Amino acid sequence: MINDKDYMNQNSGRKLTDVFKELEQARHNYEQENFITENSRKQKENFFSRIHNKSKYGFKNVNKKMTKKAIPILGCILLLLIIISVLIITFSNSLMADSSLAVSENVDVGASDVDIEINRHRLNAHSIISSNASLETMKEQVVEERDIPYQTLKQECSYLPKNEETTVQKGEVGKKNVTVVKTYENGEFVSENILSEEKTKDYLPEIITVGTSDFLAKIKAHLGDTLYLTKDSILRKEANDTSEEVAQIEQYIDVKLLELPSEDWCKVSYDSIEGYLSTKDLTSAVATPSMPEKNRIKKIMDKVNIEMELNKPSGLTLDDYKKIFKNLPNDRYDIFEDNAEAFYNVEKKYNINGIFLASLAIHESNWGTSQIAQDKKNLFGYGSYDSTPYESSYEFETYEEGIDLVARVLTKYYINPVGTKIYNGETAVATYYNGSTLEAVNQRYASDEDWHEKVFNYMEYLYKRLS
Repeated sequence: MINDKDYMNQNSGRKLTDVFKELEQARHNYEQENFITENSRKQKENFFSRIHNKSKYGFKNVNKKMTKKAIPILGCILLLLIIISVLIITFSNSLMADSSLAVSENVDVGASDVDIEINRHRLNAHSIISSNASLETMKEQVVEERDIPYQTLKQECSYLPKNEETTVQKGEVGKKNVTVVKTYENGEFVSENILSEEKTKDYLPEIITVGTSDFLAKIKAHLGDTLYLTKDSILRKEANDTSEEVAQIEQYIDVKLLELPSEDWCKVSYDSIEGYLSTKDLTSAVATPSMPEKNRIKKIMDKVNIEMELNKPSGLTLDDYKKIFKNLPNDRYDIFEDNAEAFYNVEKKYNINGIFLASLAIHESNWGTSQIAQDKKNLFGYGSYDSTPYESSYEFETYEEGIDLVARVLTKYYINPVGTKIYNGETAVATYYNGSTLEAVNQRYASDEDWHEKVFNYMEYLYKRLS
């Protein structure tokens, strides 16, 4: 007896046509082995005819000899049917295994105890045929304009902070005409086959510069920025320590960064003069936030001298005035601290240096302690004559009123040349004008020849309180 399982294992992977050929050969061999002739075939036909005729009466009288001859034939036919069934099942299982849809299990077949693998999800041939029949595939050839991506190029740059990137040229995509065959299934794009390409426009590469300067990265600065001196320095003609000296620059003064030939030297512009400074002596407002304020005060202080013009604003802010007059040791009655804003206001309104006006008040009232200052709120002795100073002096309701009046008088008659536009649409009369400096005012304002020096000492004292 042929074991179906072994047969299946031996013949797995064989084609169904090969199996049928083998069955045909086996049948032919069988006929030759049993010497089947034309007469024997007729005998078998007669045998089956007799069986048919006697079937309604049973097989009791069937010739035993004929029965013995028929049994091998029936066995062969049965065997062939079993083999064909096994092959069909094997072939079906092979198809299902390829599509990952086969699930098999062992079952018992009759008394033969043959294990047969069957497919849980049997193939539905009708469904497969219908599905394939409904699949619509379409191909089309088209010419499309498509982009050509641009390249990005990076270049090192010594005048940018280290690792900082700047785009110097924006990239642009190129263009090309592409001839392509596209495949669609049921209206859905599935693939394409490019036949040819024709470039119509070159791409423009994007160019990015990448900084390499540690100095600029440290102070967070760029070319064209304002830098500040951290100490007194020498501006030189060339970028070395032995080069010719161009100018001396004091601490806190600002310069404009022009070039960075190396990490040790940079080219700058100072007061319209160009030269080279050591990078170790420079910083920026970002790296040192206090520098701009120190620079502002430094510039104000550089203008403080006995020859300074009094018809120019001091450049001080209201906060500066409050800082200067706060807690003055000699201001026993806090008169100047309380009127710091008044001095600031007259400077803005009448274009007169407010520190000069305050210094004049300190000098004339002895820090607000004079009897005229105390009794008449007159810090300047305004209106006084040498013969009757107290009696002839003006009296004001507030110190601020006296400060405002004296500021207008000095502006109109002492510190501006005739015809100068001043306040309220008026022009300077210049009755006592000899110049805009302290020494010039001294000639017509006070009989004391050293008056201008004494007033300037107070001015210098107050200015220095800024720092």
